Amino acid sequence: MIHRIVTMTFREDEIDTFLEVFDASKIHIRNFPGCLGLTLLQTSNKLYQMSTFSIWENEEALEAYRHSDLFKSTWAKTKILFAEKPVAFSNKAIRTLD
Repeated sequence: MIHRIVTMTFREDEIDTFLEVFDASKIHIRNFPGCLGLTLLQTSNKLYQMSTFSIWENEEALEAYRHSDLFKSTWAKTKILFAEKPVAFSNKAIRTLD
């Protein structure tokens, strides 16, 4: 399983626009083959900074999404709203407590 975190810093006047883009695409992303979960997080002391946390079956599923028309169109609408370059990490769980 791959846990993907993408942290994005938006221009403050574009937060609502990003939320509209996310809301329009979230069901499609979540239903993309191999996506096991999707969460949007907001930094508590920087309301203009948000992260997506997604869980993927494997690296191949994530890469298939990253090369899809869905990703390309969503990312094109999102990246124009940034105040800073986004930071992304793909992680594998090595210890989990329930």
